[in-house]
Amino acid sequence: MDKNGSPPPIIRQKAYEQSSVFIPENLLREARRQKSMPTGKIPSVCVLDPDGDIVENLLARNEAQLNNHWACYHTKMYDFKLNTLALGIIGYTVGAPFAVLVAEELFASGCQLIINVTSSGQILPGKDPPFFVLVEKALRDEGTSYHYLPPSDFASVDEKMLKLLDGAFSNLATPVYRGATWTTDAPFRETEHAIRHARMLGILAVEMEAAALYAFAQARSRPVVCFAHVTNRMGNVEGDFEKGEEDGSRDALQLVAITAKAWLSANTLG
Repeated sequence: MDKNGSPPPIIRQKAYEQSSVFIPENLLREARRQKSMPTGKIPSVCVLDPDGDIVENLLARNEAQLNNHWACYHTKMYDFKLNTLALGIIGYTVGAPFAVLVAEELFASGCQLIINVTSSGQILPGKDPPFFVLVEKALRDEGTSYHYLPPSDFASVDEKMLKLLDGAFSNLATPVYRGATWTTDAPFRETEHAIRHARMLGILAVEMEAAALYAFAQARSRPVVCFAHVTNRMGNVEGDFEKGEEDGSRDALQLVAITAKAWLSANTLG
């Protein structure tokens, strides 16, 4: 509240029931016109890779090719295969606003499932990084989610997605836990006070996209699942930020493959 008792502007005048005047389809239309880009298909399942490590390792192994039909002004999409699965991947989609901007454009372009795999810092002690968290819910300490859903403490993954992935990762070498994360817009404002509060809530890790992606997913009825790759203790120990083999990309791709296969098996795609 401000000094007059009014809520901050970010939760005022939202009209959640109204459609946006500015829509991704129109932006993509103009991008295709300006780039002389023909309309074409993108993969049904796409990965957001905020750190870019997965993309870079795929390119280094010559296992990814540029998708010439992705009309986004700000990013490049690469097509790649995991066994028989044809997937798309976009790197460096870091932060809630950017991740949701790209997510809007992905679904407008024909994507039918988004898998976000982001690096994150450990909050609740007791487990040794690196490990993954299947994000069940994320604390909404960012701005983007409030443009999609009314205020609440958390944004959550769809329950059907959780059931679909129940027990799916038991054979992975890197552990996959289920739990809550804290989504922040300001990684260099993770104060002791904020960390203590997050620990009181049982939050496992801090990241920068999940709350916004889940709010978008709920508001738009789109399937999105987020994973936090817990790789560090916020730089407070020597030798922090180690992800594992090939910057953790091999483990992350195994996670992606299991998720995509489970979802594709349960859904008939057009």
